[in-house]
Amino acid sequence: MTQKKEIQAPVDEGNIDQIRDIIFGAQMRDYEKRFIRLEEKMQGESATLRSETSNRLDALELYIKQEVGSLLDQLSLERGEREDDTRHLSDELSKKSKEADKKNGQLQQSLNQGKSELRDALLDQSKSLLKEIQSVRDTLNTSLNRSTDELRDDKADRRALADMFNEVAMRLNGEFTLPKKES
Repeated sequence: MTQKKEIQAPVDEGNIDQIRDIIFGAQMRDYEKRFIRLEEKMQGESATLRSETSNRLDALELYIKQEVGSLLDQLSLERGEREDDTRHLSDELSKKSKEADKKNGQLQQSLNQGKSELRDALLDQSKSLLKEIQSVRDTLNTSLNRSTDELRDDKADRRALADMFNEVAMRLNGEFTLPKKES
């Protein structure tokens, strides 16, 4: 047994490669060429795929940046329009408020002027009515005094009536004599 071991030990590795090359040589070289072509083809396709993927990612990134930029521009434009609209509405509201305040002031002034004119008209009418009442009173007093004077003139006075009744009573009693007329 020991001899067999010694026989196997002297086999050289270079010999094994030669034997393998003799048995499988042509096929192995063919496989190696195929593997090299396949590897080159894979590397080429991988590089192409990498390049296409990079190009597509770059295009996608550019497209997304453009879309985001467009959206930001649109958003900025809309914000500007809203700010302009808000400013316009605020200015319009301020203008309308000032107009309302002005009209309110004019209305208040007109109302105050109307009150003053009404007060003056009432005062004038009151004075006119007072003068008219005074005039009517004076007319009535004058008319009453005239009527009283007429009644006094037309009627007998109480004293005159009393004197007359006394005279009649005295005459009836024979106590009064009339003076005789001198003829």
